[in-house]
Amino acid sequence: MLKHLRFVIFELQETEFPVRVIYTTNGRIDEAHFWLNGYVNKQNCRIWSEANPQVYVETPLHPEKLTVWCALWAGGIIGSYFFKNYEGHNVTVNGDRYRPMITNFFIPELNNHDVQELCFQQDGATCHTARATIDLLKDTFVDRLISRFGPVNWPPRSCDLTPLDYFLWGYVKSLVYADKSQMLDHLEDNIRRVIADIRPQMLENVIENWTSRLDYIRSSRGSPMPEIIFKM
Repeated sequence: MLKHLRFVIFELQETEFPVRVIYTTNGRIDEAHFWLNGYVNKQNCRIWSEANPQVYVETPLHPEKLTVWCALWAGGIIGSYFFKNYEGHNVTVNGDRYRPMITNFFIPELNNHDVQELCFQQDGATCHTARATIDLLKDTFVDRLISRFGPVNWPPRSCDLTPLDYFLWGYVKSLVYADKSQMLDHLEDNIRRVIADIRPQMLENVIENWTSRLDYIRSSRGSPMPEIIFKM
């Protein structure tokens, strides 16, 4: 809680901080998993439903899934990036897959932006914070890296401060399963479409919501935010 509060105070002291940060993953999410059977990890994503919560539904032990990475900032969304091996098969993320994504996808995308004015935030997952990964990110962002083992420490379990956690993944998952995709390729197309359709005005609302969260956390002396309704 104290680390949570210290980081919020640091953010509030920085000029135009919310519009200068590229947010990536956080909390208990290593990127985001999209399961073909529509399963949503309720530890990561809260979706209210009127359905009976006591009903049991059998699901496969190891259903097929996609692992997706995105970066969100006030100027737009970078991604989506799907982790695949050399044969084109979907895989989960580890350090050896995360670093090539940074080098071959993310950094080239930043060429369209003024990187000198942007900070980069990521969570403390091992694949994100290996020494080789941190060194790679420091080469680009120098002292503007917000991460465990980075110049600016990111407080663990701070999902309420990351737009991907409190907005993006929940929003996308609420839409991509509407047509009950039966193939991973179809699900991937849905994810790309939903993310591409997110308008600048919606992102402006996301950042405004983020600044309100900072004020709440400061006034509550670092307490995590309760569930709130996000207005589009």
